[in-house]
Amino acid sequence: GDSIKKVLSSGEMVNINLDWRESLPHPDERVEYEFWTNSNDECGPKCDSQIEFVKNFKGAAQILERKGYTQFTPHYITWYCPEAFLLSKQCKSQCINHGRYCAPDPEQDFSRGYDGKDVVVQNLRQACVYKVTNESGKPWLWWDYVTDFAIRCPMKDKKYTKECADEVIKSLGIDVKLIDKCVGDPEANVDNPVLKAEQEAQIGKGSRGDVTILPTLVINNRQ
Repeated sequence: GDSIKKVLSSGEMVNINLDWRESLPHPDERVEYEFWTNSNDECGPKCDSQIEFVKNFKGAAQILERKGYTQFTPHYITWYCPEAFLLSKQCKSQCINHGRYCAPDPEQDFSRGYDGKDVVVQNLRQACVYKVTNESGKPWLWWDYVTDFAIRCPMKDKKYTKECADEVIKSLGIDVKLIDKCVGDPEANVDNPVLKAEQEAQIGKGSRGDVTILPTLVINNRQ
C-alpha cells in the first residue's frame, strides 16, 4: 500500500492488475454445495426448521442455479441394518431392500403413524427427482418439488404417500415413469444405485468428515 501511495504522489498514471484466481473456490468460478436433508416432517423442531429453510432459501437457490453461479446437490442420510437383525421388527419397519437402507421411525413409535421405511422411500423419491431433473438440465425443480411436497403431503394429514408425491411430480411437468424407474422396487433384495451412492457420499472424502446430523450444508467440500 505504501509503495502505491508513493508512486501516486508523483502525479503519474498508475495501472494495477488484481489477480483473483487464488480466491476463487473452483476453476469454473462456480460454488458447489451439498444440502443434506430429509423428507421426514414429524421429528419436531429439527424437521420444522429444515422445511422452513427450504421454503425460505428456494427463491435464491433457484436463481443462483439457473444463472450458473452454483451447482448444488441434495443428499439423504441412510443407515443399513446389521445382518443379525434383518428379521427383527425394527429392521423390517425401518428399512427397504432387505435391510440395505434404513431411517428411524418418524414418531419413535412402531405401533402408530408412518415407519422409517416410508421415510427412506420418500427420500429416495426426492433424490430421484433431483437426478431426473438434473439430467434434463433443470435441477432447480427439486426445490419446487420438496416445498410443494411438504405443503401438500404432510404426515399429519396422512398424505405422505406415493400417490400424493406423484401428483406433485406431475404438476411440475416431470415424467413420473422416470421417477418410478429410478426408485425401483423397495422390496427387492438388490442394491439401489441412488441410495448406494448416497451412503458412499455420506462417508465423505478428503478433509470433510462423515455426515451424521441433519440438516448439514457442505460448501466447496467444507462443512
